[in-house]
Amino acid sequence: MSTTDTIDLTGPGWDAEPPVTGDLMAEGVSAWFGDHKVLEHVSLQMAPRRVTALIGPSGCGKSTFLRILNRMHELVPGALLCGSVYLDGADIYGPGQRPIQTRKRIGMVFQKPNPFPAMNVYDNVLSGLSLSGSKAPDNDDLVEQSLVRAGLWKEVRNRLRQPGGALSGGQQQRLCIARALAVKPEVLLMDEPCSALDPISTARIEELILELRRDIAVVIVTHNLQQARRIADRVCFMYLGEVVEYGHVEQVFERPTQARTAEYVAGGFG
Repeated sequence: MSTTDTIDLTGPGWDAEPPVTGDLMAEGVSAWFGDHKVLEHVSLQMAPRRVTALIGPSGCGKSTFLRILNRMHELVPGALLCGSVYLDGADIYGPGQRPIQTRKRIGMVFQKPNPFPAMNVYDNVLSGLSLSGSKAPDNDDLVEQSLVRAGLWKEVRNRLRQPGGALSGGQQQRLCIARALAVKPEVLLMDEPCSALDPISTARIEELILELRRDIAVVIVTHNLQQARRIADRVCFMYLGEVVEYGHVEQVFERPTQARTAEYVAGGFG
């Protein structure tokens, strides 16, 4: 073979890397509740296989923005929005885009653990598939995989037929994460997932987030600045519905370019 010959590494017999998905981008997003404007022209890139933390004082629009990313804002009576949200280049609000399909690709975990109280652990994990109209080839295998990924399998493998509400608060939150993971999302949104948890449960959730980012994008709202420093790759500081600063975690916390950011991360207000 001459030095100018080339070898095709994409043909049969070669294992190609799977395409990277979960590239989420908001462009010029503004939002209202009735006449009250809560977001002002927010543009933000949330990269796949990275953790993006949204920080800022209460009432600055972080949770509203998170809900816009998987089309939950439109469920609120009187809620309005403009702008675009793109997942892998396609506008999730575009013509023909179904909200249920968007929520399958962009999962959500809320501040308060919310397993279905009438369901056991096993059925709670599978409920996400039912809500999205999906089926798994092997339910038992999917339940185990999802609970393993959520770091809960060893604790509940002998309790699968017990009510999900009988678990501890931290276990319930991980059960909700397993439910979200069962539909194999490309992005996982988390709205202050540790705010109601004890330090041990919080540490487990943080470890889980760092594991998940190997495969999917994670966008988390947190008021805990130390948590953002521990787990985030990129940080977005929001104030009064606007993005004040966005960058790598070290830059935002150690070398902020905006005076308001420096004041906030130093504890000047919150």
